[in-house]
Amino acid sequence: MRIVIAGGHGQIALRLERVLARRGHEVAGIIRNPEQADELRAAGAEPVVLDLESASVEETAEALRGADAAVFAAGAGPGSTTERKDTVDRAAAVLFADAAERAGVLRYVIVSSMGADANHEGDGVFDAYLRAKGAADDDVRAREGLDWTVLRPGALTNDDAMAGVRLAKSTGRGEVTREDVAEVIAELLATPGTGKLTLELIGGTTPVADAVKEVAEDR
Repeated sequence: MRIVIAGGHGQIALRLERVLARRGHEVAGIIRNPEQADELRAAGAEPVVLDLESASVEETAEALRGADAAVFAAGAGPGSTTERKDTVDRAAAVLFADAAERAGVLRYVIVSSMGADANHEGDGVFDAYLRAKGAADDDVRAREGLDWTVLRPGALTNDDAMAGVRLAKSTGRGEVTREDVAEVIAELLATPGTGKLTLELIGGTTPVADAVKEVAEDR
């Protein structure tokens, strides 16, 4: 498969690029800063320089043409403003979904966050983040033309992959490694029947392949 990842230099995205490249997939990562291109190449991905905060739908669709799947793993990141939570975590995800539809890319995975809710209350930056993520999720889930999966990890860590995960419509709070998130996304892309699902993800005891197979069978 050819898989295009928005936010290609992010911590989850770089791990995912390595996982997908090891599995023999053709991977492209969308980045805003061309200075990050060599790191993507080292991870096994083709760098595509495009700013999703200013790009048009057609420009973004051009980056997606010929792909079999799109993964939105971009984020404004720590220290960003409330405004950028909206322009990146919500608006860029919506743009990427618009572009996927225009390019005929039906498989769409969006990396969200546990607790994402468009109606979340609060005045802090993290509150704005949860609202932005929730709004993006709602937009994607309303698209009948996309075979979407919304993945909502718990608190992210940089630890090594664990022995297993817990993946379900509701898991309760917990931590999960970014390595495991990347492995789960790769497995979701490889496993039929995982579209139209909103899933929470935390560390657990079930091997990743088995966890993904279970949610596909139990839908």
